[in-house]
Amino acid sequence: MKARFTDEQIIAMIKEQDSGEKTAHVYRRHGISCAAFYKCKSTYGGMEPSDAKRLQALEDENGKLKKLLAEQMSDNAMLRDINSKKW
Repeated sequence: MKARFTDEQIIAMIKEQDSGEKTAHVYRRHGISCAAFYKCKSTYGGMEPSDAKRLQALEDENGKLKKLLAEQMSDNAMLRDINSKKW
């Protein structure tokens, strides 16, 4: 569902449901499954669009940091292997 809808659209759907509209009407009108709606609600429930943008930025930064950490650990392991061999 994330690929089809922006964060703002997902939050708008959740606010429609929170305003009193029946959940079934909301997810049918937008063409998503009930499970997808509730998954998004658990992720984005209670957020404003600015909060969702900040969350996305933090997730992107976290992914980059994890990649850097994996590269660093690989380099360290390689250096340990080279250092442990007798010359």
